[in-house]
Amino acid sequence: MTIKTRNDLGQNVRSKSIALLNEHLAQFIDLGAQIKHAHWNVKGPHFIALHELFDDLYAHILEHTDTIAERLTALGGIAHGTVQAAAEGTKLKAYPLQITDGLEHVDYLARSFAEVAKGTRKAIATTDEAGDLATSDVFTEVTRALDKDLWFLEAHLQETNK
Repeated sequence: MTIKTRNDLGQNVRSKSIALLNEHLAQFIDLGAQIKHAHWNVKGPHFIALHELFDDLYAHILEHTDTIAERLTALGGIAHGTVQAAAEGTKLKAYPLQITDGLEHVDYLARSFAEVAKGTRKAIATTDEAGDLATSDVFTEVTRALDKDLWFLEAHLQETNK
């Protein structure tokens, strides 16, 4: 279903972009929930640093979630932004509820960030090929930010060479 718009992209292009954006919206809602879960449950010697990092990451994901939802509604789509829609649409693995160790949270979140970034990279090419350069640009912006946040997470997991 699409809402009438004066956007000059063809209906076929808009429909493809809307579907792809809704797929990613589900992933971002799930990723945000994973980050908050880690934020609330982190324990260990790096507690405060990770607690604050997870808050920063969550703020970034909320911003990207909003950007994705607003782009798809600008194309005439309906943002499937409920928890139920996200649960049905996400491709991320279920977050293990028993994790409390800070670095285990970091490791799991790094896997999720990498998975979402991989999908957004594919979406860049898909929307570019379809002729929706603005949506391709949204995915490019989001991917760049995901890569940076993944770097922040992975830095906690890397050993230094002494």
